[in-house]
Amino acid sequence: MSEEPVHVERRAGIAIVTLDRPERMNALSWATVRRLGEVGQELSADPSVRVCVLTGTGEKAFCAGADLKERQGMSRAQVRDMLTAYRTDLGWLGRSEFVTVAAINGVALGGGLELALSCDLRCAAAHATLRLPETSLAIIPGAGGTQRIARLIGEARALDLVLTGRRLGTTEALALGLLNRVVPDSESLLESTLTWLEPVAEGAPIAQRAALLAVRAARTLPLEEGLSYERELYERCLESEDRDEALRAIAEKRKPNFVGK
Repeated sequence: MSEEPVHVERRAGIAIVTLDRPERMNALSWATVRRLGEVGQELSADPSVRVCVLTGTGEKAFCAGADLKERQGMSRAQVRDMLTAYRTDLGWLGRSEFVTVAAINGVALGGGLELALSCDLRCAAAHATLRLPETSLAIIPGAGGTQRIARLIGEARALDLVLTGRRLGTTEALALGLLNRVVPDSESLLESTLTWLEPVAEGAPIAQRAALLAVRAARTLPLEEGLSYERELYERCLESEDRDEALRAIAEKRKPNFVGK
């Protein structure tokens, strides 16, 4: 059994967060959820973090959702507490000032897919599969799945996946918009993902964060409010030293050196 359910590795401005319970298909136990909450607090307090990649140990499972063995011993009150913890301890994945990316290395079932949906972006190994099977277990996705998937791919497509609980391969998931990219099994999912994210990790920090906040706001703000918020965020970029450095770099035909000021 893994002693620590979650491990964190740092590569410059990228934090790699790995669910490490392969013996339980990286399922979300209480300890795992609590540790993810602690990790979120730690990373959010570090301004050097530009990107967080969330993945799982092994090639079999990204995350199989709730740890059903543990869940069988829970009272209804404890299950309700767990659902609350999903919001309080995992919510940082969708609201941090850095980009969060799910690197889906295997099956993402139920709460595991909901965990991936909490992230800003999703990529997957070609052999991975995705599924929301909760209605077949007489419940519904309870970690934000019904809300996030509907916002991401639309109500009709979301209802298809939630009501039927059918399994998706990566080709269909990419076509639906659940995934941003698929990595061939002949390549390393993690290394390919890190290469893909280099423009984000090496870009202008103020602009990257402003763009992230602006696009996220489009989920909920009416258009006119969204346009005003976009202008406010643009102003932060306009007044930054990085913006001046970008113009100098163009004139001098060199790569810019962004410092986040």
